[in-house]
Amino acid sequence: MAVTTYAVGDALTAKRYARGLEVEALMATEVAPLIGEDADSIIHLRNEMKKEKGDRVTFGLRTKLTGAGRTEGQTLEGNEESLTTYSDSLLLNELSHAVRVKGENTIDNQRILFNTRQEAKNGLKDWFAERMAIGFFLHVCGYTGASYTHRGLTVDGALAVYNLGNTITAPTTSRKIFAAAGSGESNTTDQALESDDVFDLRLIDYAKELARTSSVPLRPVMIEGAEHFVCYLHPYQVVDLRTSTDTGQWMDFSKTAYTGLGKNNPIFTGALGMYNGVVLRESENVTPGANSSTLATISTVRRAVFLGAQAAMMGMGTNFNPPSRGAPGSAFKWVEETFDYQRELGVSAQSLLGLKKPVFNSLDFGAITISTYAAAHT
Repeated sequence: MAVTTYAVGDALTAKRYARGLEVEALMATEVAPLIGEDADSIIHLRNEMKKEKGDRVTFGLRTKLTGAGRTEGQTLEGNEESLTTYSDSLLLNELSHAVRVKGENTIDNQRILFNTRQEAKNGLKDWFAERMAIGFFLHVCGYTGASYTHRGLTVDGALAVYNLGNTITAPTTSRKIFAAAGSGESNTTDQALESDDVFDLRLIDYAKELARTSSVPLRPVMIEGAEHFVCYLHPYQVVDLRTSTDTGQWMDFSKTAYTGLGKNNPIFTGALGMYNGVVLRESENVTPGANSSTLATISTVRRAVFLGAQAAMMGMGTNFNPPSRGAPGSAFKWVEETFDYQRELGVSAQSLLGLKKPVFNSLDFGAITISTYAAAHT
C-alpha cells in the first residue's frame, strides 16, 4: 500500500509555515491594531509590491486648495489654481533570522515533550513581531541618536535590521513638544528636561491642539463617525501620569477614561483609556531621548508619540512565495536545513518588508513627539 507523506523539509510544508508566520508575526506585534490597508490607518500597509516586482513604493500627498473661489459676475477662466503635491518613498529590504536545534532523532529531543521545530517557528514569530515594533517606534519617535540597550539588544537605528530598510529622520521642529513644569520654563531640547518635567494630561491637549491647528494638520482616524488620535507612552511616563494627584490629572480622568466607544475597533484593545478623543496606549519600545548636539542617548527622557492617520507606511513583498493556485502570497520564506547527518536542524525565516515615517515638504505627516523626563521609579 502506498502512503503519501510529507517530510519535515517538504516545500509544501515550508510555504504553509511561511504564510502562517507572516500572519502570526503581524498579529503578534504590539502595534498590530494600528495596521490597515486603507489611508485612514495609522500604519498604512501598502500592497503594491505584493503584486509586482520592485523594492520601492513612491506615494504622494496633495495639499488642500487655498484659492478664494469666484462668484457671480467674476471670471473663472484665468483664475484657476494649480495642484500642490509632494512625494515620499518606502523601500523594502531583507530581514531574516534563524534558529538551530537538535535533530528529531537525537537523545536531546527524546528528553523533551515539546516540538523544537514548532518552537523555532514560534520564536521567530516573536522575534519578527518585536523587531517590527522596535522599527516602528524608532521611525515615529524620530530617534537618530546613538545606539542604546533595550531588552538585552543593542538597538542601532542606523542599521537596516532595526530601521527596516529606511533611514530614520529626526522629528520636524514644528512637530515636537517638550514638558515644562517650572513657571516661565520653556524647554526646546531633550537634554534640557529636568526631574519635574514629567508627563501629564496637559501634554495630550497641547499635542491635539497642534495637530488640529497646524498649517498642515494631522488627519485623525475615524471610528464610528468620531475623530480619534492615538498616543503611545513609555511605562515610566504612564507611572508619572497615574501617580499625579493634581486636579484634572489621572485621578479625575480615570473615573471616566473609557466609555466603550468603538469597543470593537482593535485600536481600543489593551488601551489605557481615552482622553479628549485620544486613545492612550503603552509601549516599552517608546524610544529614549537624544542630546541634540552630541546625539548621546538620554536614558531619563522618553519620547511619547502622538499619531494620526498614515503616521507610518509599511510595505511587504511576495518575491519569496508569490500567489499560486488561489493561495495567498507571502512576504516570508521558511527554509530548513539539516546538518551533521540530520543530527541538527536549522530553520530560518526570511522576509521582504519595509517601514518608515512619511515626510512631505520637510514636515512629519502624521506624528508629533512629546518629550518628557521619565525614569524608573523603583
